[in-house]
Parts: sequence; structure tokens; C-alpha cells
Amino acid sequence: MVKETEIKLRVSRATLAALREHPLLKARSESGWQRHELFNQYYDTPARDLARARVALRLRRDGGQYIQTLKSRGQSVAGLSERNEWDWYLDQPSLDPARLDDQCWPAELAGLDKTLLQPIFSTDFVREKADLVWQRDEQRIAVEAALDLGRVVAGPCAEEICELELELREGEPAALLELALALAADLPLMPCDISKAERGYRLFDPASYALALPAPAPGAEMPLDEALALLAWHLLGSSQRLAEQYRFSGHWKLLEQWLAQLIDLRALLGSLGQAAPRASSSGLRGALDALIEDWRPQLLAGQDDESVRQAAPARFAAELEQTRWGLFSLEASHWLLSRAWTARRSATGQRQGAAPLGRWLAHLLADEAHALPLARYRLQPEGLTEQLPRLERMLVWLRLARGVLEMPEPDRLYGELAKLGELAARPLDDDLRERRAAQAQTVATLKPWKALLK
Repeated sequence: MVKETEIKLRVSRATLAALREHPLLKARSESGWQRHELFNQYYDTPARDLARARVALRLRRDGGQYIQTLKSRGQSVAGLSERNEWDWYLDQPSLDPARLDDQCWPAELAGLDKTLLQPIFSTDFVREKADLVWQRDEQRIAVEAALDLGRVVAGPCAEEICELELELREGEPAALLELALALAADLPLMPCDISKAERGYRLFDPASYALALPAPAPGAEMPLDEALALLAWHLLGSSQRLAEQYRFSGHWKLLEQWLAQLIDLRALLGSLGQAAPRASSSGLRGALDALIEDWRPQLLAGQDDESVRQAAPARFAAELEQTRWGLFSLEASHWLLSRAWTARRSATGQRQGAAPLGRWLAHLLADEAHALPLARYRLQPEGLTEQLPRLERMLVWLRLARGVLEMPEPDRLYGELAKLGELAARPLDDDLRERRAAQAQTVATLKPWKALLK
């Protein structure tokens, strides 16, 4: 068994060709590109027991060699993944279930009848790979770069494979992100933690495809720094999966959810005070502001305009042909992996970063509530839009971490405040004016709101 650490980047055919000739890859390559044709058959039971256990079983033909591989899902966020992998070299092109013993086989599948395993889908592609070597902080870094072009096939359905994989062989994972960032400055690279196997399952049965990442569960005693990392990784990873799934299906709801992750991430970064000095996140906040500024009006317009919804997939495809989405995603991943917000912060910032989340969050929400004059907006609801950033800062924490609060009815506070935030984001008309005023009154009378103002 080995631990595989890699980053997967979706690209276009033009970008794939440009990567082949990219000077940075050429300068670090030890032997140039080596071409391999890889034929891969994935196996599961008719009930897809392996998929539910988050493992993938593959039989690969590489030239005259047959390799049986079992991979765990592991951790995979924003294109950067770590997972366990077991390989067995076989003499013939048939699965050997006897190799799937207790050392690698998930305990939850211990009672599975392995004779039920059958071919589900295939991923056949041409791989051009090169071994890259360079020095980083006096440490040797070794990475295998792979350019993959081919198809995922499940019955009558097929999807193109066109991607760059960077697999770490030696050194720190941050080196992968730094290399990807350098390439993304010139070329549109889309970090994508949806594996070839997941894409095969998606083709085989779209209704069974699991899009959502496991919900984060911060604890009241968790330090703020740890909670920030947990929640930000979740939002970033969710935005990546939603972007990929919207690119694949074009379902409007996915685009709405994608934007919601970006708004939450922007609000999270803006809520941290001295625990994350503004200078440490200025680049990320600027990139998020630009994305939200471009896409929020489109999403609002699309609520009532079918033509906007119909035009959105082409507009999103054009977004992915630019560099900014991939560059932002990689920069955010690097920021989180390196914990850049902890560098050069004040002693007060250090104390805040180490503070228990439950205590810190209670203070944050109280401060934000005192700064939100709901009585004014009952009389002047047109001014509520100016408070949207504050509402979003409160909402992201209530959405993801309200369980740590010792206060009455936190769920109701979140629900009613979310309604107020939705009204604040929409263009004002006479009906909305009345609804804003009424909702401001509703929030102001809540027990948990009054508790925040004590």
C-alpha cells in the first residue's frame, strides 16, 4: 500500500497541447514526455457496494502489463487529494478477488460476495507523463506530471477525459500547489476532485451520484484557527464540485449553490478580525468580490427570466476558459494549506486564533447584532441592502457552526435571518419594501436575537 498525493486539473485540448510545451515543465523534466495507452476497467456489484464504501476497484492494461488497483476515497478537496492505493501486478487480464484481503478491503464489505463484482464502466486514455525534479527550500521535490486524453464510457454514455495530474513522489504537498499556481497564471486550469471513477459512476447512474461533501462539525472548544480551516476547506471543495457538476449537467440550481458557496467563503474571510489580518486575505477577497460581482446579478436576473437561465451554461463555459476561476481556487487551497493567515499577526490575533470557537462566535454575533439597527430598517427598508455583507457574515457562521452556541432557538434565528438576507439581496420594489420591513420586525422579536443584544 502507498499513499497517493496528487492534484487533478481539468483542461481543454488547447491547454493540454500548451502544457506539453510549457517552459516550466520542460525546464524541470528529467526525460521528456513518455507516451502510454492505458485501458482501464472498473468493477463493482450491481448494487454499487464499492461506491458506497468509497473505494474504487480497477483492472488496468498498460502495454503487456496488467495491474489490479484498489483505491480509497481518502481526503479530496479542491483538486488536491490524499488516498491509499494498493497495486497488484497480474499475469492475465482478469480480476483476482483473492488479492482483496483484510489488509486493504473495507471492513464494511467483509461479508460481500466478491463473485458479484462485474464491469461497470471503463476509462481508456492516452497518458503522456514526465518526471519533474526541482529544489524548494533546499529540499528535493519530485513530481510525476501526466497529460491524459481519452474517454470515460458507461454503456451508451461517454464523456471526454482531458486533464493534467500532478502526483507528488517526494517533498511537501505545498509544492504541488505552487507548481499548479505557476501554470494557472498562464493557462486555464480547473482544480477538480471528482476522480475518473466518480465520473464513470456519474455516467452509469446520474441519480446515484453523490455531489455533497460531508458536512463539517466544529466543536465549541475547537480553536478558531481550526474551525476556519475546516469550514473554508468545506466551502472551497463544495464550490469546486458544484462547478464541475454544473459544467456537466447545466442544472440552474447547481449554479445558485455554487454562488452561495462563494458568498459564504467571502463572508467567512471578512468575519475574522485580527485572527486573519486583512492583508493576508486581500488577494482572495478581491478575487471573490470580482466573481460575485459578475455572477450575482446573473443569478438574480435568472430567478424570473428563463432566457438568462438558458444562456448561463455558455456563460459559465466562457468563465472556465479564463484563468481566474482556476487561479483563485488554487490560491485559496495554498492559503489554507500554508495557514497564511497565521503569519505575522499580532498578539491579539494569536489569542483570537486560539480562542474556543463557541466563545469567539458568541462575541462575533453579538457585535454584529449590535451594529445592525433593525428598528431603522423597519421604517427605512430600502437601506437594508447596505447591511448585506453583515448579514452574510452572521449567516455563514450560523449555517455551519450554530451548534456550538449556547443560546435559545439558534435554528430559528438562522432561518429568519436567512429570509432577511435573501430579501436584502433582491432588487427593491413596493412589495419587497413591505416584506423587508415585516421580516426585520420578525427578527427583532426573536428570543435569540434579544439574547445577542444583552
